[in-house]
Amino acid sequence: MKKLVLYIHGKGGSAAEAEHYKPLFPNCDVVGLEYTSQFPWEALNEFPTLFDELCPGYDSVDLIANSIGAFFAMHALSGKQIEKAHFISPVVDMEKLIMDMMGWANVTEDELHNKQTIPTNFGETLSWEYLCYVRANPIQWEVPTRILYGEKDNLTSYHTISAFADQTHASLTVMKNGEHWFHNKEQMDFLDAWISESTR
Repeated sequence: MKKLVLYIHGKGGSAAEAEHYKPLFPNCDVVGLEYTSQFPWEALNEFPTLFDELCPGYDSVDLIANSIGAFFAMHALSGKQIEKAHFISPVVDMEKLIMDMMGWANVTEDELHNKQTIPTNFGETLSWEYLCYVRANPIQWEVPTRILYGEKDNLTSYHTISAFADQTHASLTVMKNGEHWFHNKEQMDFLDAWISESTR
């Protein structure tokens, strides 16, 4: 049985990060998705095409997706044949995240509506179009999913991730003192052990 593991990176990441996961899936082909989308409506056009180009010849496909890559995957690939998804620090409620960012930037909905886009001092640009889009297009995700979440994730609260896990019947693993970005040795060792649990 020929199996593909498709890796979808988060913001600022790259498809080359898929190399890290190859030893964890020794009997599978592990490929990083080379994508350019920065908005969910772009992912909706780009991701299914890339998926269809990569997947012929495989009997099953698993996903590994990071942060906003998981959000894009859920939005764009929900209709595809995916056996299992492994989400690392996924963004699961984009409306709440945008509203939180508006709070951090002290921006009201009326202000955002009037100005359409507002840059922030933490590197994100708030967008009225983005907020309206995610409100009009809620996530529908039924793929069997495992979630790895860092206790100190600064983008998604435990309440939000827990509610999503309940709603989608996903398993949720919380790393004590883990962050949104899994990057140091302790975090990466934890991540690798978490992935390995599902491949035994």
